[in-house]
Amino acid sequence: MSSQDKMLDLLGAFSVESPVWSTEDLIARTGLAPSTCYRYLKSLHQAGLLARVGSGSYAVGPRILEMDRIARLSDPVYSIGSPVVRKLSQRTGFSALLSVLYSGAVMCVQQEATGDAPATLFGRGQQRPLVAGATANIILAHLPTHQLRSVFNKHRERIAEAGLGQDWNSLRDALKELRQQGFCFSMGEYRAGIAGLAAPLFNRDGEVLGSIALATSTESPRLEAFKALAPDLIAAAAQISAGISRAANVVDLPARALG
Repeated sequence: MSSQDKMLDLLGAFSVESPVWSTEDLIARTGLAPSTCYRYLKSLHQAGLLARVGSGSYAVGPRILEMDRIARLSDPVYSIGSPVVRKLSQRTGFSALLSVLYSGAVMCVQQEATGDAPATLFGRGQQRPLVAGATANIILAHLPTHQLRSVFNKHRERIAEAGLGQDWNSLRDALKELRQQGFCFSMGEYRAGIAGLAAPLFNRDGEVLGSIALATSTESPRLEAFKALAPDLIAAAAQISAGISRAANVVDLPARALG
């Protein structure tokens, strides 16, 4: 691991569950020499990526907020998709999400939650595996073959558990069916109690960027009405993809790299 990677690994320690770290605990976690850890922390602090919150302790710094603002303004999935997601949620009465392919995982970039939204609903900045659940599986269905091969080789057991196939050929058949259908429906595959309905989002080159999804409880009395919203969801996804293709004032992102 390079020195840059080791420094960035310090940032990976910070989470909602562990938002504050002492220098001593970071040294223990990373295995870095104390002098090296102090040097990296100083650099991250000066860059605003970490902030001192006590004697020898750190939390995520204000520069992260600045970078989040840049992402909101420049990411076409967020800037173009957010108004569509908001209107879709208001019109249907169900929670709606925008997610993107991110380094071998799926990350939520926008959430419009209704009052009855499940407590464990996927939220902005949260990551989830690229297997299991409608939000992820509809992205998986549109990956190029070489990337799909990589996912299959790394996650065979998870793919089988998700019912997507026991081998390469059955996986390809299952994903072909999803592509032809244009949407994916799931019931508690990723998180128990949550039903999902998702459609893919594309850039101007036809590469998959992410997905738009509706979510509700698997116990919802409106579950049949929820399933019937697939055409509305596909139309919303097409609207976002078309907006991304036409946009001139946002970053024209290629499909995210698959780590």
